[in-house]
Amino acid sequence: MNVLVIGGGGREHALAWKLAQSPKVQMVYLAPGNGGTALDDRLKNLPITDMVALRDWALEHKIALTVVGPEGPLAAGVVDDFRAHGLRVFGPTKAAAQLESSKAFSKAFMQRHGIPTAHFAVFSDAVAAHAHLETTGAPIVVKADGLAAGKGVVVAATLAEAHAAVDFMLADGAFGSSPAGGEARVVIEEFLQGEEASFIVMCDGKNVLPLATSQDHKRLQDGDAGPNTGGMGAYSPAPIVTPDVHARAMREVILPTIRGMEKDGIPFTGFLYAGLMIDAQGKVKTLEFNCRMGDPETQPIMARLKTDWLDVLWAATEPPGATGLADMELQWDRRTALGVVLAAHGYPHTPRQGDAISGIPKETEDAVVFHAGTRLHDGVLEASGGRVLCVTALADSVRLAQARAYETVAQIHFEGMQFRSDIGFRAVKA
Repeated sequence: MNVLVIGGGGREHALAWKLAQSPKVQMVYLAPGNGGTALDDRLKNLPITDMVALRDWALEHKIALTVVGPEGPLAAGVVDDFRAHGLRVFGPTKAAAQLESSKAFSKAFMQRHGIPTAHFAVFSDAVAAHAHLETTGAPIVVKADGLAAGKGVVVAATLAEAHAAVDFMLADGAFGSSPAGGEARVVIEEFLQGEEASFIVMCDGKNVLPLATSQDHKRLQDGDAGPNTGGMGAYSPAPIVTPDVHARAMREVILPTIRGMEKDGIPFTGFLYAGLMIDAQGKVKTLEFNCRMGDPETQPIMARLKTDWLDVLWAATEPPGATGLADMELQWDRRTALGVVLAAHGYPHTPRQGDAISGIPKETEDAVVFHAGTRLHDGVLEASGGRVLCVTALADSVRLAQARAYETVAQIHFEGMQFRSDIGFRAVKA
């Protein structure tokens, strides 16, 4: 059968790469895809970004299954539209995607359903937000209410940083209006101590299937220094997510969220990503929800998955009343997978485009390079976005996976290439 992956980043490349390994799949289309997917015979790029045109194309070409990668189309209601036209699609509805598309909605939901999270306040008025900061002090976290491509969160160590973040997000209108309509809003919340982990599950509306645990690295530079980014690397599994932490996350965060959405009349289907803060005692609090797979977490997770990915997604999109994900079990490679992001010059603020990329080695059983911000221009592979590649390797330990990934990184070159040299350092220390 033919399947469609909506999106063109590293996450979508990894999802399509794994789907293409199923013997039941004839072709995986990516809309719009990237330079790396254009070079893969198992994948085919589709230069359509308008969702209505894409839906019509999917109907015309009898696409058996569609998987939505990025948050933008989800927040715009692509799943509702595809379903309304009888297309099988995996992802949350527009209403359910508010868990990600509106931080204010998400925090109010968690508060209402008793899901552990940081104390918070929501502001659309900059004066009131500044006054609140003076009362609470720093460190403090300032978040843009709407989608911000991973760049709408400022962890402010000082009040000066916090005030600047409020001015940037509200007074300067950096992220536009609120998803709910009206003025831009910010969520100001307490700073939580601990270690972050990415806890990603699949939901069919009722049943929940956890994916392998992972941990990403948000800061640009080694040792978690520099500005926040969309993610500079990730590895799976995450040792911080012990069996006890896993059970607590399911019991206190994931299941109450799925039940709460159902109770609110918004059943959740799709990937649910809970960003967790885990303290020294193993207690968890929810930093955020995303309604799609993480990037770059998807790359190492897909590298470890052994189960036919089409079978899993097919089960997850069965009609209501079917077994769905209830009887699905996932098989994982016992090894560690680790991905290192190679970013463009100027990332995350002003990434440069057009730098030619060379030296990408062929895929092996132990290493694969997933493309994100790349394009083919007159036959030359070029950087076309902030995060350009994710070099992903498998090995028997974090340290060995780290070594294998960086051996591959050393073969790749483009002008201004940025990357961290310490991806996985927490797990190595542990």
